[in-house]
Amino acid sequence: MGALDGATKLLDWIGVLPRHRFVRESVLDGDDEAPLHGLVLLDLPDFDSVKRAHRIEVDRLLGLVDLVVWVVDPQKYADRVVHSAYLRQFHRHRDVTVVVLNQSDRLPPAEVPRVLADLRRLLEADGLTGVPVLATSAGDRPAITDLRATLEQAVAERQAALLRLSGDVDAVAERLAPVVGAGTDVAEVDRTVVRQLTAALAASAGVPAVADAATQAYRHRAGAATGWPLVRGWRRLRPDPLRRLHLPGGGSAGDPAATPVPPAATSLPDPTVAQRSAVGLAVRAVADRAGAALPEAWRPAVGAAARSRLGDLPDALDRAVAGTDLGLGRRPVWWRVVGGWQWLVTLAALGGLGWLVLGYLLRVLGLPALDYPRVGVVPVPTLLLLGGLSLGLLTGLLVKPVTGWAAGRARRRVEKRLREAVHTVGQEYVVTPVHEVLRSFVRAREALAEALPGR
Repeated sequence: MGALDGATKLLDWIGVLPRHRFVRESVLDGDDEAPLHGLVLLDLPDFDSVKRAHRIEVDRLLGLVDLVVWVVDPQKYADRVVHSAYLRQFHRHRDVTVVVLNQSDRLPPAEVPRVLADLRRLLEADGLTGVPVLATSAGDRPAITDLRATLEQAVAERQAALLRLSGDVDAVAERLAPVVGAGTDVAEVDRTVVRQLTAALAASAGVPAVADAATQAYRHRAGAATGWPLVRGWRRLRPDPLRRLHLPGGGSAGDPAATPVPPAATSLPDPTVAQRSAVGLAVRAVADRAGAALPEAWRPAVGAAARSRLGDLPDALDRAVAGTDLGLGRRPVWWRVVGGWQWLVTLAALGGLGWLVLGYLLRVLGLPALDYPRVGVVPVPTLLLLGGLSLGLLTGLLVKPVTGWAAGRARRRVEKRLREAVHTVGQEYVVTPVHEVLRSFVRAREALAEALPGR
């Protein structure tokens, strides 16, 4: 009513044909209809019509209007279709809902309050507690006074559109409730499955093979540093176990330039079928455990996130192993001490040997023989030679178990560092994408809690 430009555009937008439009106010009415200026009243088809098109049109327009006035009559106000298919679905829009009992003049005056009370009972069962319920009659003008007052109030307050939007938000939030779920704590992935994932990734990345190679490399380098100097050379001819795998720290013992930059890739063997299957099962276990507390609709997203970077894992694991400092670049102090002792006893043996050779040459040349000092009955040169050789061999035997113990410690240290690197890869490539889905779920749940604070 009033200026028609806005109403015409609105009716064009919702698809009401011009032949179905009527203007109630005229010049003869004066200002009688002023309280209803701005009201666009739509008379929807009967939703229980035998024509399916009528119901489709009702369903379409109910999603667009700001205030819904449901008109029922004494004969059909309790119709199951009215309540189950429509009124019950509008329980989130009770602030913009009015129910009118039309044709009330057909009831005895004493029956009208009873029918209205029964209608209110049915509406409460539909979740529409507190909605206005009015009795009207088209043949009795005073009987529509309450309905007109309700429409005038809606026009004056101009809140119907906002209330309708609020109801729409509540309805959407209610439909999302089963998808978002209740207040289950899903902030973290279970640590047990993360440890299982790390173990599977470590096996696939060849961590045991690297640990074995590190143990052998430690023994090899310790032997080269603490062994008898006269036989150390042949150890250097044997390749370092870590160098064969193109791993950091694969240089020779004491070489400060040993692989200063990690190689782009290692020479570790490719994972076996069983190891790849174990990684797949571990990734699935992470997704299953993380998604167990989520509604069903979120679980495929968790599984997809866990597998999203599965194809990049082999290269990432190889880079992680290649870039890990194994801690074998520095020579322990005890290597230097034992190595110095070995050189000392070796020089003593060589000194005794040289002294004996010198005495032999003098006798061969007919020169005066050397008078060797003695310790008891044993000449000192002989004592130096035999003592040096014996002490060198004895030191080697005593150092061997110490080397084994230290190699075991080095192995555990290497395994720890490699597992930490593999764990980081697992976090980045598997756990973090899952966490992103879990955080999205938490944000959606918090948004739902704000939209439906009473749930």
